[in-house]
Parts: sequence; C-alpha cells; structure tokens
Amino acid sequence: MLKKLSLFWSMEASGLPSGDIHLVSLEDLEKILEQCAFKRIPMIVANPDFVTVEARALLIVPGTLAAKYEKLGGEVKLMGKPDKIIYKSAMAMVGVDASDSIAVGDSLHHDIKGANEAGIASAFITGGIHATELGLSSFGQVGDLSSVQALATKYYAHPTYMLPAFAW
Repeated sequence: MLKKLSLFWSMEASGLPSGDIHLVSLEDLEKILEQCAFKRIPMIVANPDFVTVEARALLIVPGTLAAKYEKLGGEVKLMGKPDKIIYKSAMAMVGVDASDSIAVGDSLHHDIKGANEAGIASAFITGGIHATELGLSSFGQVGDLSSVQALATKYYAHPTYMLPAFAW
C-alpha cells in the first residue's frame, strides 16, 4: 500500500513510522516511484546529492532517486546544494559574508558549484566521490591539477583550492 509520505535517506532503506529501517531494492523503489508519479505526488528532496562515499565505495542517495522520479514525470522540489540559499543562510546564521567563508566538499556538481553560485571560495576534496574519475586509488592521494581542471569544467564548477582528503 502506498502512503502519502515516504521517507528515504538512501537508495537502500526507507524509514518506518516506528523509526526502524526497511531495506528496499532498487527495483522496489522504481515501482514506488512509478506509483507516486502516476498519482502526481510531489517529491521533496532535502539532500540532492547523487552519491556519497562510504568506505571508498559509492552509495546512491536521494538526488539520484529524484532524477529518476523526474524522468517518470514526477514533480521534484530540491532543497540544499547547489542552491546558493543554503550558503547564504549559513553565512547569515554566523554573521559572516562571502569574503570570510569557504565551502569544503567532494561534489563538484553540488558543493563546489553551490559555492561558485554563492560567490564564496571553495576547497574541492579530490579523494571523495570523484576519486575514480580522477584516477585516484588510495586515500590521501593527490589529484593531478590538469585532471581536476578538466573534470571541474565538465561540471561547470570551479574550485578555488583542492585537497586530497578532509579529516579531523
């Protein structure tokens, strides 16, 4: 039975009213998306990232689900990066302007492009979701400048700086 609201935080699980998770296959998700699109239920995506890195493996996350839903004719409302409002709101919360800010992220499409749109500096983490595209095979390996520039151009995103990794 299709509910009016379903909560998905990744492509592998959905939230149950009890707070527990229910593992879901991609095929099952596509069936749910088809039903929702047919019923014209809008999708709201709070994190439009397409993938995330976990233990050097890429996991598909809600932005990919949203792209699939749009292809089915569903209405999608995206919140978050790369929309500059998220950066402007963060700067307003701490009382700084763009010249005193920097965005750090591994997604050229979301993190770096969003920083560009907001007019703030950015540090691109080359060892994140784009590591394979950059030919990087181990944690902490530095991306080649010409490869990073070519990839950044592909995504219409232009980092101010690049770092191999981000760790506390």
